[in-house]
Amino acid sequence: MIKILELFGGIGAPRKALINLGIDHKSIDYVEIDEKAVRAYNALYDNRHRAQSVVGYSLKPDILVHGSPCQDFSRAGTRLGGKDEDKTRSSLMWETLKIIENMGAWKPRVVVWENVKGVLDKDMIHSFSKYLAEMSRLGYTNSFEVLNAMDFGMPQKRERVFTISTLSGEVFDFSRLKRKPARHISELLETDVTEEQYMIKIPSMLNRIREYAPPNMNYRFLDVIESHCWTISTRQDRSPNAGIVPIEGGYRYLTERECWRLMGFDDEDFKEVLKAYPGAPNKRNATLYRLAGNSIVVNVLEAIFEVLLTEAVTT
Repeated sequence: MIKILELFGGIGAPRKALINLGIDHKSIDYVEIDEKAVRAYNALYDNRHRAQSVVGYSLKPDILVHGSPCQDFSRAGTRLGGKDEDKTRSSLMWETLKIIENMGAWKPRVVVWENVKGVLDKDMIHSFSKYLAEMSRLGYTNSFEVLNAMDFGMPQKRERVFTISTLSGEVFDFSRLKRKPARHISELLETDVTEEQYMIKIPSMLNRIREYAPPNMNYRFLDVIESHCWTISTRQDRSPNAGIVPIEGGYRYLTERECWRLMGFDDEDFKEVLKAYPGAPNKRNATLYRLAGNSIVVNVLEAIFEVLLTEAVTT
């Protein structure tokens, strides 16, 4: 049985990946400060976790997965950085290192860290390099690569940096990941979406659609979805977003269910979380959008776990 620890656990994408793979596992704990994410996780996996911070936490897993907040690294975010002294949301990644160090001889055999590609930008790379150096000091061998969900069957152009650190001394070989062509997004879109809340009608959004824009506008236009969407973020009613769906007579937003599908969760998962967060009638459900946008694409984690679980580090 594989024991995992989920830090900044969100809606439990690592656990969903292991379930999909049929891997016998135990989530020995899940740490997440967002109460709504905790409630969604409990709905999905029938646990009774409460919101808690990563600060001062310790436990003994085989695999530790953390996707620390990305807003201060993201090109679409605040760009405040993630140095320990910055005390930003993204700097919480250093709490993971403190947790690992406090584990002593019980350090996890594998640590998986996911974050935005912006962490590799020249004004952010110092934090990433320090993370690698600290993991090396703790005895880990590091390997990282930018992975696109499009290469793992999901029609979402979502590029994220995945860093795999192992205690075995072996460098994780990303070339061993099983890649497959993305499905056409039409397979994941709902049919006959007619609810008014999904129709794009407000001027600030219409002006971002090229065919409706006033002349001589030079800002970025919304992407129109054809075969795939772009990165699912925490909101769809802003520009840029993951793209807009062409319909007869106009365009619409992606629905909450579509966003969950595009992150690798199935409709049964969505239904369970919808019970916890039904939202207001005839309104888009901001909570469900946000929970999806903050997650990790399940398909990518499946590919990573398939390789890890054939390595000696996890046996």
